[in-house]
Amino acid sequence: MEQHFLKLQRGIEKESLRVNSEGKLAQTRHPAALGSALTHSSITTDYSEALLEFVTPIHTSIDTLLKELTDVHHYTYQNVDDEKLWVNSMPCVVEGEEKIPIARYGASNVAKMKEAYRRGLGHRYGRLMQTIAGIHFNFSLPDAFWDQYLTFSSSEDRLNKKSAAYFSLTRNFLRHSWLPCYLFGASPAVCKSFLRGRQHTLPDHDPHSFFAPHATSLRLSGLGYSNDVQSSIDVCYNSLDEYTSTLRRAIQTPHPDYQAIEMVVDGKYQQLNPNLLQIENEFYAVIRPKQVAHSGESPSRALMDRGVAYVEIRSLDLNPYVPIGIDAECIRFFDLFLLYCLFSDDQPLSTEERLQATENRQRAVMNGREEGLTLTFDDHNVPFAEAATDILDALEPLAGMMDTLYGGSDYQTSLAAQRAKVQDSNLLPSARILAEMEHDYDSFYAFAMAKAEQHETFFKQQQLDPAILQSYRQEAAASLQRQAEVEQADSVDFPAFLEEYFKLQNA
Repeated sequence: MEQHFLKLQRGIEKESLRVNSEGKLAQTRHPAALGSALTHSSITTDYSEALLEFVTPIHTSIDTLLKELTDVHHYTYQNVDDEKLWVNSMPCVVEGEEKIPIARYGASNVAKMKEAYRRGLGHRYGRLMQTIAGIHFNFSLPDAFWDQYLTFSSSEDRLNKKSAAYFSLTRNFLRHSWLPCYLFGASPAVCKSFLRGRQHTLPDHDPHSFFAPHATSLRLSGLGYSNDVQSSIDVCYNSLDEYTSTLRRAIQTPHPDYQAIEMVVDGKYQQLNPNLLQIENEFYAVIRPKQVAHSGESPSRALMDRGVAYVEIRSLDLNPYVPIGIDAECIRFFDLFLLYCLFSDDQPLSTEERLQATENRQRAVMNGREEGLTLTFDDHNVPFAEAATDILDALEPLAGMMDTLYGGSDYQTSLAAQRAKVQDSNLLPSARILAEMEHDYDSFYAFAMAKAEQHETFFKQQQLDPAILQSYRQEAAASLQRQAEVEQADSVDFPAFLEEYFKLQNA
């Protein structure tokens, strides 16, 4: 069965803000040379017009995956004039919510829906939160593995058992998510412009920056992707049916705060609906079980019809020390960690255990480098280093097996690097950032701007292979044509389109 681990399937969705030469959020439109953000296969935008998102296909080779992500960065840098790609998860400099442009996707009904959804996010969570960038890591095992790993009597039985296995992985990831947050968190400080007018308890680091002295990832803290309404949604991860039903309940249940938002202002929809979640993608989680959705199909319908195809890990900060934000060492650790989550003992996850797991994760992101930190498991406090070492010890046999399969010692080297971070927190990216801010730069802005300039130089000093350059140019032109075809295909007005969309989603 181990030979199937040579074909682990991985994909990356990586966000980066476009900023101007002063490090301020870009106010320019999505560059035409990058194609259509609506239909391009690998270059799109997330919340803001300035928040680029690079999407790779699925790869079984880590080197090929990172090469593709590097190529799309090279191409982008050739087409953003003097703008830069911000290399940190936390933004800088943000000059108020009115200076955060919502992404635009054209004149089609689909484009209007994407924009209305983003206006809704702005009303619900604030536009500032939507300028935070991260990396989503998609992971799955090949069909040949499941055919050998599972015993099933029919294609439906196979689908159900495969989905159950992915949900087991998901539950264990939630239980242990504090560890990767500690190891790879890279947002311990923030520009004061991000928190202007917001209540918080962060101390000053310098006249221009706030920080949390022992934090690893402010992106994953209460300052990031969260609000009280989201926190009240009790999504169940114990089975495919329970997951989809609790998620669908949230997209069909109105909330008084959102009912108070005027639906249409100056002819523009301000949200898609007044429900707890406008659509399922609004639910922020550190991991999601997923299936590739067809056009117009909701994520839950795709899951119910075809089961879980992969998991999406959403807890990764951008690594400012790597030009593309992620490296092979990190990916190899996640290979090991996710396999460990799949094969570890598992029981249903109660609401109480899920809340405790969330609390452990919050301790790691806000106080991960604090001496004497403890985590809580079954009402027992365990020293952080002890809990982390127990998991890393359990990964050792997996690392040895993977190195035997692939040849070399890359997996054991990655694991040794993570063990060193547990033994010495000064090696963590979060600690390195604060140390450089203290000794080499006078603010988070100065640190982040220096790294952005270094990475800009890296990409602009290298030539992109002519054949790859041509392929990106062709895809940009083709994506603009596809957008035009989508716009021409509309046959109803937007209100009718939206009504029909939700009629299908809620069927």
